Amino acid sequence: MSDTSGRGSGREPGRERHRGAVTLRRGAIPASTADQRLLDSRTRGDWKTKDAWRALRILSEFVEGFDTLADLPPAVSVFGSARSKPDSPECRLAEELGAALARAGYAVITGGGPGVMEAANRGASEAGGLSVGLGIELPFEQGLNEWVDLAIDFRYFFARKTMFVKYAQAFVVLPGGFGTMDELFEALTLVQTGKVTRFPVVLMGTEYWRGLLDWLRDTMAADGKIGPVDLELICLTDDVDAAVRHIADAEAALSAEQEAVRAEAVGRAGADQRAAAGPARED
Repeated sequence: MSDTSGRGSGREPGRERHRGAVTLRRGAIPASTADQRLLDSRTRGDWKTKDAWRALRILSEFVEGFDTLADLPPAVSVFGSARSKPDSPECRLAEELGAALARAGYAVITGGGPGVMEAANRGASEAGGLSVGLGIELPFEQGLNEWVDLAIDFRYFFARKTMFVKYAQAFVVLPGGFGTMDELFEALTLVQTGKVTRFPVVLMGTEYWRGLLDWLRDTMAADGKIGPVDLELICLTDDVDAAVRHIADAEAALSAEQEAVRAEAVGRAGADQRAAAGPARED
């Protein structure tokens, strides 16, 4: 009699990948990711037959993200290594940061994975704030950590990265690897080129980032590749309260500027209306 329970079959339990309403487990999980299949030039022969359909799938990710995150309160995206251990200095700092941001009224957005991301999500959740995780399909499964209250799984990095920026008032970047550096320099590029305005970028972990900042100043800026003012886009601190205050101050400054612009527009419209009406006639 065959054993239909799956016991003794040699299958590894628990490994799974989520794609919206679809759950894939074990052998059904493909060896490549959607990003790989989209960007790999070796599949050039498929471009005419498959990329049009991929465009609809990409559009669906933007629609899902926009619809799900539209009602978020003010939020801050927190980045850092998935490889950091729970008792590492950066994880302890991330948990403290997540709690402080939640107490200041911010939702916390992370990549939803382990390490620094999980610590920030935990801090926010335990402090009573909204903890958001934006997961991504990877060849090695990470899964969403248990402290995420609101989660979206993405196939495509570029759709996910849009959500990190669009729904955040600031980035806080803790020690991490290539993915963390990618998010850091994309944010700096968007601010430098004026694609986003008043978008604070905070680096936490002064010893970790010191060598990078020295290189930016002594090599990149010294050689004229960036301007001295570009270095001022980065706030470096190990103080959680200082980081949150820097973010809140930038938000207040932007609100004041927007209010001044609105007041000026109202005043200008009123003046135009009075000028159009002309002087009052005397009978």
